[in-house]
Amino acid sequence: MESFFSRTLKKNSRKAKRLSVISISILSLVACQPSLWGAPPPPPTVVVATASATFQAPVIPTLAPTITPMPPTTVPTPVVLNAAQIWASPATPALLREMIQRWGFQVLAADQSSANLYIDIAQPAQGAMHVSTWTYALVAPFPTLTDNISTQELLSSWGGSNFGPFAGVPLMMEESTLMTFTALWGPPASGAVQVVPADQLLDTAWSQMPAWAIIPFDQIQPKWKVLMVDGQSPIQKKFDPLIYPLMATYRLMCVNPCQVPGDIELSFQNRDSAKLTTVILTGVTALVRATARTMDVKGILYPGEVLRDILLEADITHVNNEVPFYQGCPNPDPNQVKQVFCSAPRYMQLLTDIGTDVVELSGDHFADYGVEAMYQTLDIYKEYNMPYYGGGYNVEDGRKPLLMEVNGNKIMFIGCNYKDIYASARENIPGSVKCDFDYMTEQIAYYRTQGYLPISTFQYHEFDTPEARPQQEIDFRVMADAGAVVVSGSQAHVPQTMEFRADAFIHYGLGNLFFDQMAKKGPDFTQKEFLDRHVFYDGKYLGVELVTAYLEDYARPRFMTDAERAKFLSLYFAESGWDFLQAGQ
Repeated sequence: MESFFSRTLKKNSRKAKRLSVISISILSLVACQPSLWGAPPPPPTVVVATASATFQAPVIPTLAPTITPMPPTTVPTPVVLNAAQIWASPATPALLREMIQRWGFQVLAADQSSANLYIDIAQPAQGAMHVSTWTYALVAPFPTLTDNISTQELLSSWGGSNFGPFAGVPLMMEESTLMTFTALWGPPASGAVQVVPADQLLDTAWSQMPAWAIIPFDQIQPKWKVLMVDGQSPIQKKFDPLIYPLMATYRLMCVNPCQVPGDIELSFQNRDSAKLTTVILTGVTALVRATARTMDVKGILYPGEVLRDILLEADITHVNNEVPFYQGCPNPDPNQVKQVFCSAPRYMQLLTDIGTDVVELSGDHFADYGVEAMYQTLDIYKEYNMPYYGGGYNVEDGRKPLLMEVNGNKIMFIGCNYKDIYASARENIPGSVKCDFDYMTEQIAYYRTQGYLPISTFQYHEFDTPEARPQQEIDFRVMADAGAVVVSGSQAHVPQTMEFRADAFIHYGLGNLFFDQMAKKGPDFTQKEFLDRHVFYDGKYLGVELVTAYLEDYARPRFMTDAERAKFLSLYFAESGWDFLQAGQ
């Protein structure tokens, strides 16, 4: 049997190949220094993970057209076009039209007869030249309970049948999308489709909930929820375009016998898997008390057995480990009353097994066993090439942003502990770092100008009900207003509500991940968990998928059942101010 250490090495190597980690130490930004805004920091310290690699999008070779000579009596001599006008059919997506114009060709809106070249929807053909493959997404307003639609349900709705969760709800889309799928599926039934201009689709859908729409992949934005079709979603890593029904092919062709100019290679696509990055944020992890005792009895890897695959699949898996690893840690006591925690170093195997890429150290219990335990913990993370933020060897080490680049997407992490009593880091002492809003907003604003997409996390006050508190809303929104695309509460044992701030997503608390808070009576909120899977593409934040889990056996979360998930999301959408009528109601 393959040893744990062999498996761990392979997993770490696989994830390390996807990550290029840049740890920024900004020594000039102490409290009395001038503002960073507008001035770059000192040159960064670059830490390259073991077996790292430079990631570049695959180069698509330019294919020269193959011209088979024919007898002049059969086919007239081709006319080579050097400066062509291209007629684009109404089915042509806006982004593809824009790309053609960037190549220096004039796109004619209506006059096909004046053009020698045209682009239109075409059936896929193996080896065909000048073909552009387009990915579309089935979407709904974010607070929609439905997760998955079958192809049969989608086509039945197109044909006018009242079948599926969106029965009787018109499918929204812009005109070019309608023309595309009319060519693929035939004309829709009367009333089955609602045509809406692209720049009005999102607002119209939110105002008419329940609602759904088909949009080009490049038009996905955070307030949309991307629905799976037969379990396939273009924003997920396991996406298979060969079995996904919302794909279209456009081809550049000649009106008259001619040769397409050799300098044109229509191979542009609106989705490239090499440009997609997923980040999973999780809530509280504390491998102590009953969780630790269960691990000793059932195996160190037991807590992660159910969620392991989804955590490994992410390009960046974040774990908020609030407790130090300490060689002198006593045996776990499930009945421990005193809130002073530590974990045995052997439990580190769990974090490596689930593919942890980033550790947040802003937690309340990092300093519970003193300086020696914190040094041991930091040394362990260093040994495993596991970057951290929100705490460190001292204030400067802990407060610096963590910068990562994966698949061309530049991600920034920054975090802090809002409760000064637990923010123990000092000039020469390790610990969690306290929140310095001026510093953090300057960092977020500056790195946003450098192309980074900031994620700001808090170790905030803990509450026993879902709603965000007024001061909490103020503090989290400050980070979003500074430029953070994601603001997330790592502290919550009870999951909290969420909101959008412009295009930023704020989640005030995710709940526990691995912690033994099982409800003995009353509400079981501490057993309910969010794992937020954030999606980035080509330098943009596309949005979040809410993964929902339920803690069992004091240690191991499992995925919620469909009924549990619907009840859980219904409550949290309503508490977040999104109490809309749902499809099928």
